Amino acid sequence: MKVFIERRDDGKYTVTRQGAQRAGAVTDTQKAAIEESRRMHPGVRPDVERQRDTDRGGRDKWRKA
Repeated sequence: MKVFIERRDDGKYTVTRQGAQRAGAVTDTQKAAIEESRRMHPGVRPDVERQRDTDRGGRDKWRKA
């Protein structure tokens, strides 16, 4: 199972399982979304959407939390 943390247009963050049509949780911060993901899905490292350009990758890239 994969879990994704993504930023919405309104600045909030969603926790979504792969294949799900709706978010399992919505939080105000990325950190809170990661913590909620770990609570909801123990043992699964979520994939977090990159929010800024870096020398390793740009936006729309993913990293493990």
